[in-house]
Amino acid sequence: MKFDIIVVGGGHAGIEAAHIASKKELSVLLITTHIDMIGHMSCNPAIGGVAKGNIVREIDALGGLMGTIIDRAGIHFRMLNASKGSAVWGNRAQADKNLYKKVARQEIEQCENIAVFQTMVVDIMEKNGSVVGVKTETGEIIKAKAVIVATGTFLNGVAHIGLSHFPAGRTGEPASTGLSESIGNFGIKSGRLKTGTSPRIDGRSVDFSRLSLQPGDDNPWPFSFFTTSVPQNRVACYHGKTNALTHKIIKDNLDRSPLYSGKITSTGPRYCPSIEDKVQRFGERDGHTLFLEPESLENREFYLNGLSTSLPLDVQQKMVRSVDGLQKARILRPGYGIEYDYFQPLQLKPTLESKFVNRLYFAGQINGTSGYEEAGCQGLIAGMNAALTIVQEGDMVLGRDTSYTGVLIDDLIMKGTEEPYRMFTSRAEYRLLLRQDNCDERLMPKAFEKGFISKDKFEKRLKAWEKKRRVIEWLGWSRIDPSECCDATGQQIKNRIRAAELLKRPSVSLQHIIGCIEKRKEDPGCQEKELVEELSQNRYLFLSVESDVKYEGFVQKQLNEIEKMRRLEETVIPEEFDYGSIAGLLIESKVKMDTVRPRTLAAASRISGVTPADISLLALYISKQRITRSFHVKQ
Repeated sequence: MKFDIIVVGGGHAGIEAAHIASKKELSVLLITTHIDMIGHMSCNPAIGGVAKGNIVREIDALGGLMGTIIDRAGIHFRMLNASKGSAVWGNRAQADKNLYKKVARQEIEQCENIAVFQTMVVDIMEKNGSVVGVKTETGEIIKAKAVIVATGTFLNGVAHIGLSHFPAGRTGEPASTGLSESIGNFGIKSGRLKTGTSPRIDGRSVDFSRLSLQPGDDNPWPFSFFTTSVPQNRVACYHGKTNALTHKIIKDNLDRSPLYSGKITSTGPRYCPSIEDKVQRFGERDGHTLFLEPESLENREFYLNGLSTSLPLDVQQKMVRSVDGLQKARILRPGYGIEYDYFQPLQLKPTLESKFVNRLYFAGQINGTSGYEEAGCQGLIAGMNAALTIVQEGDMVLGRDTSYTGVLIDDLIMKGTEEPYRMFTSRAEYRLLLRQDNCDERLMPKAFEKGFISKDKFEKRLKAWEKKRRVIEWLGWSRIDPSECCDATGQQIKNRIRAAELLKRPSVSLQHIIGCIEKRKEDPGCQEKELVEELSQNRYLFLSVESDVKYEGFVQKQLNEIEKMRRLEETVIPEEFDYGSIAGLLIESKVKMDTVRPRTLAAASRISGVTPADISLLALYISKQRITRSFHVKQ
């Protein structure tokens, strides 16, 4: 067998990588250990959340699948932080995990250029510094021009339940052995990380009347820009709380926990800790919130979010039954911890290509991240770049000012990670620019230019952006009289004021402005009627216009900062640059910059531990080198 690109792994990273690469008319082979598990949600069956929801929208804007899949497979939708500014909104959907897998597989099988093969890869084949294919557990050699490794938690995975442990990529599936050692033979350094899941509960054994109901939104927002129907809420979620008895059970059994008995030595996720860690680290709390989330419409299985644990089954049963409403609850599947190999992302280029082997790419949890969304966006970028390299059409590198995806990848390759990396809005310094409502405007032109978005889809969004431009222009010149100002705004205005200026006031919404215009003694003009009607009927346009106007001043400040940083981005550091030759540069900075090999001064400035003084020295030496070279050329 011979293909242009091989994707190893059928999880969320692998799906996106295979799908997007196939859009360049290349032959793609998706290798998975179990075809029926393509797109499986091994942890909680949910997509999105604060910052994570932005990533899903970015994947969609770049031509990816995750937004489309969750819109079809979602059964409970909520917009988090909806009472706050739109810059921190986060769409989140509970998925029917069985339907999610089905839809994911359907999407892959609809791509004629993608072949799927069930086997296990044990070796990466390389020749003259470039990847040439893979070798399977049965000795089959499959040739390829590029390989994307997206194996999740499967590399030398070990699952832990109490003091028992066994090889597994996740419960019920074998670990991948051999591949990690093969990659290590190239000089690529690996480490060990840990993650875990919560027990699944039989919903028939739960007293829901003693838990708090968490309904979905009345009018849910879809994730994909191209979903035309409104998603439907078909289930409810519930939440409860641990208590003093729960905490006592945990503390009394810490000697049986692999985390505290020394069985697990690797680092777990700081921002999604196990219940054992929560009780130990936050001992002053009288309880921790738990969410009971349905896993599928086909059964009564619930995921007990917030109770991630690797304690023995008998202890898990006691813990669960100590929670009000769960006194008679039965565990269908115990929670477990899992340790696995990952490869330090400092060894990657911004394209997610290895610095050690050409055309070998890494995406997802293998790079030290956690979460379906973080994996998906990496798979997308790796797939894009593998395809673009083969067809010789440049690369796709996203900056920190363009997307959360760009922030994530830059953090990984510049700073590395020693713990599972999770995306937060606080990681993005330009988050007022990186809102859910403008992902299409930020990223779709880039995807269209590279051939990953169809002309029809792009032109539809162009029309939407033109409508938005017209509305914002109108708000800029339309004036509100004091007699027209709605009482609901609570604003006292003495003179006529531009609608856009009034809208910038904290307590004024775009709905208030529409009300003011509709209150006019003289009927609004035809254009105003048309625009007001459009805003009233199109909530996407409404949100995007309101956000752009309200954040305009803050956004302009961030754009000025970006322009300053762009000057540093334009200063390219030669690939062969000798950092050891710079007198006065901190030794730590020399070592880190030599390891990371940043492409620009801006990238160098983002390396942890590198100081502004180091950057000034580096800029001076680069400038001197250029002057010297220019002089020699003239001579």
